[in-house]
Amino acid sequence: MYDVMAIGNALVDHEYLLSDAALEETDLTKGNMTLAGIEEQQQLLAYFKLAEIEPSKQAGGGSAANAMYAFSSLGGKPFYACRVGDDKQGEFYLKDLHEAGVATSPQSIHIGGVTGSCVVAVTEDGERTMQTFLGTSSDITADNVDFDALTQAEWLYLEGYLAMSAGIQPAMDQLRQQATVNGAKIAVSFADPAVVKFAKEGLLNMLGNKVAVIFCNSEEARLFTDEKEYKSAARALLEYCQIAVVTDGANGAVIAHQPNDESDIEIHDIPTPAVDSVIDTNGAGDNYAGAFLYALSQQYSLLECGRLASAVAAQVIQQLGPRLASEDYQNIAKRVLTA
Repeated sequence: MYDVMAIGNALVDHEYLLSDAALEETDLTKGNMTLAGIEEQQQLLAYFKLAEIEPSKQAGGGSAANAMYAFSSLGGKPFYACRVGDDKQGEFYLKDLHEAGVATSPQSIHIGGVTGSCVVAVTEDGERTMQTFLGTSSDITADNVDFDALTQAEWLYLEGYLAMSAGIQPAMDQLRQQATVNGAKIAVSFADPAVVKFAKEGLLNMLGNKVAVIFCNSEEARLFTDEKEYKSAARALLEYCQIAVVTDGANGAVIAHQPNDESDIEIHDIPTPAVDSVIDTNGAGDNYAGAFLYALSQQYSLLECGRLASAVAAQVIQQLGPRLASEDYQNIAKRVLTA
């Protein structure tokens, strides 16, 4: 029995610390994710080498995987579907998840495939900018998905980046239909402003008639709804979900909730905990979603879900890399959920 089944792009993150001036020498859009071929990624890495910008960290990544890592570390039971190669990077990637208690299937391993990689450029303000080579993950299909896992799960978590992958759409449709039949609730993360800009139709397909929860940041919410103010955008998202969770960095987060069309709309403001310094925002939104969904699956109130998620994300941005140590998640939960 799983609390949640998730599906997403499997990527190994390679983090680099650099200045805004150095970032401007690339073709990357600050704060966004850009898809690239292997040659483009090699060119970017060659520039970093020429500029003597050394990698600071290698870590398992991928939006849904980061969320499930947090979910599991807090005490939940997640299953994660993806596609990696049978290479060293793929072995590293799955081992990292298994050690954290995230279940996967052998169907996720593609013989002869090259595991995807993400170059994460972190500037001095902590903002993350990503260039992603999807590798074999770009070819993820229904063959890589263990549909039986969803029959045992209470939640289905869909990563917005998959809206950009045409081959996975039939499997996404099947998962949504199966979730409806089994009574599993669906959560969707928009994942990145680039997804909303370039793959909105794919996101709308993920959302179907309506889902239980949408996770996004303020920029994504405004882009998706055409609202100028993020709280208005959160309300507008209720056309597509029952709970809209919109984060806005240091300004906190807003949770908009409408259980059904006849219900009044509830709005909850969640403050962001004070932090000493922002080092790296990579994975903050993923961890927010994973922690929030964990608390929600354990029947905590929306305010408690938001407080836990904010505390976890605030800790993530004070270190390099998208994931905390397992004991850090547990310590945060003990502090926040029993307060």
